[in-house]
Amino acid sequence: MRRLTAFVAIAALTGASACQRSEPEQPTAPVEPQAEQAAATGPAVGYACESGTTIEARYPDTDTAALTYQNRDYAMQAVPAASGARYVGAGVEWWTATRDGQESGTLSRLGPDGKEAVAVLERCARPIPVGGVTGPQPIPGQTPTPAPGGVLPASAPCKGPQLKLSSEGGDAGMGNRVGVIGVQNIGAQACALTGYPTVTLQDGQGRTLSSIRAEQNPGSYFRQGQAPTPVNVAPGAKAYFDLAWNVMPHEGEGEKTCPTAARVRMTAPSDTAAVTLAQEFTPCGGRIQVSPFRDEKGPTA
Repeated sequence: MRRLTAFVAIAALTGASACQRSEPEQPTAPVEPQAEQAAATGPAVGYACESGTTIEARYPDTDTAALTYQNRDYAMQAVPAASGARYVGAGVEWWTATRDGQESGTLSRLGPDGKEAVAVLERCARPIPVGGVTGPQPIPGQTPTPAPGGVLPASAPCKGPQLKLSSEGGDAGMGNRVGVIGVQNIGAQACALTGYPTVTLQDGQGRTLSSIRAEQNPGSYFRQGQAPTPVNVAPGAKAYFDLAWNVMPHEGEGEKTCPTAARVRMTAPSDTAAVTLAQEFTPCGGRIQVSPFRDEKGPTA
């Protein structure tokens, strides 16, 4: 009887051990790579890219950046750079540099090591204010920042979906041209435009003319300088800004013919949704000048 009892006990223990060994360890489900959630703090800055898309960037502090690209958010950290500012995170690199009144930004895919870029995804740019200082922009849901002169706009900032562009005439002389662009509020609520629009030019196929730089300038050949001030735009009303360019090829710089622009693409301050206007002209010298928003068409029309 004792032998039988011992045999049963040993068999029970052995069976339990076998059961425990026969249960395989459950594998961990593979995790798809996803963009990190970017912090939504700081004013948005829009960069127009050669592909026609816009990259929205926020810089909450000197060590971080948050990018929105193709409806995905990327949280990034600053890393050492030979020049400019370089950020990496979520498998991509964002490298910005400032030169000749323009801030460029290059978005690249990082290699397997997560440190070195292996392929350029987008080349983008945006004009910066004269003097190279970017002023604070209003953050949605917060009190707008005063414009130069300490004046606050009475309305929320205008956004692309509530705006429509129109050609409002211009002026010409001595190889110089100015076109007045109207910005109409087609929305139901008043809104405000403060400072300079971000302008890029496109060809007839909708491709960005990256060789033409937009420079912010308070005046032009035909107009005295005008400091940026808030412009409140009632529903149905218009604000205005100027585009100025030269039509004489810069032969001393090797320019024989000037590129043809077919469309003006404008983004309002603190927004990334662009509005466009079909307008054909031939700016020479690789640059155009953009004035601040104003509330009157002016004598150039």
